[in-house]
Amino acid sequence: MITNELVNQSIDYIMPHLDEEITVKDVANYCNFSKYYFSRVFKAETGESIYSFIKRLKMEQSAIRLKIEKDRSITDIGFDYGYSSSNYSSVFKKHHSISPAEFRKSVNTTCVPHPFYPDLAKFKSFEEYNQQTSIQVFDDFFVIYERHIGNYIDLGNNWCAFTEKYKNFFTENTLLIERSYDDPSITSVEQCLYDICMTVDKRCSLDNVTTIKGGKFAVYRFEGFIQEIFVAFQGIFNIWLACSGYEMDERYGLDIYRAVDRENMHVVMDLCIPIK
Repeated sequence: MITNELVNQSIDYIMPHLDEEITVKDVANYCNFSKYYFSRVFKAETGESIYSFIKRLKMEQSAIRLKIEKDRSITDIGFDYGYSSSNYSSVFKKHHSISPAEFRKSVNTTCVPHPFYPDLAKFKSFEEYNQQTSIQVFDDFFVIYERHIGNYIDLGNNWCAFTEKYKNFFTENTLLIERSYDDPSITSVEQCLYDICMTVDKRCSLDNVTTIKGGKFAVYRFEGFIQEIFVAFQGIFNIWLACSGYEMDERYGLDIYRAVDRENMHVVMDLCIPIK
């Protein structure tokens, strides 16, 4: 878990500025520290230098765009993240061990290898996903949150610790929410960035509170076992989003839990894709 609030603030600054020529000095200035001191703090907390973190996120977020924005050219997507055509292809291939063109061709629309379980999972049809998907507009969510960099396989234990720590803040209207920044079919499973959150009254005075921006979302109602969530989310991106006519915007995906049966590893949850 990332416990340094300044590091969390710096990540909140970096994420929406990936399409800019953001520098280590820019991030350090935002946090009101010298770049040398803050660089040490950031690496100690995350295991990565700020420069490496920014470069990695550019490559991984741009790969997500290649995956879901099939009608946009590779050159345009690379340009969005500050790269010329030749530079983007070179840096992308160095990071992913595959060129952007080869990556786009490799994105499968029928199945996906599961990064957490050793099997190949098949997608449903667009019609099947569409039957369980609705377009909804959410208000902003005011939440207590904890941010993690690591394997999604640890989510269960992280959630148990989180809900025990903040059990006194629960009400009958509390929502449990995950905010995911990465696609684990692209990002190394040990480097996935995600927040676990619970809605709370705006009068809450804890330090680790934030607002998750609401707006329009495509909401897929999932009912099934926890190990099936990854495949459902990939299917929504690879099948439903590609054929729906909607475009994803700059916000990040949310998972909203509606019911949890921990004993049987079964959940009812809304998988929410932010759309324009």
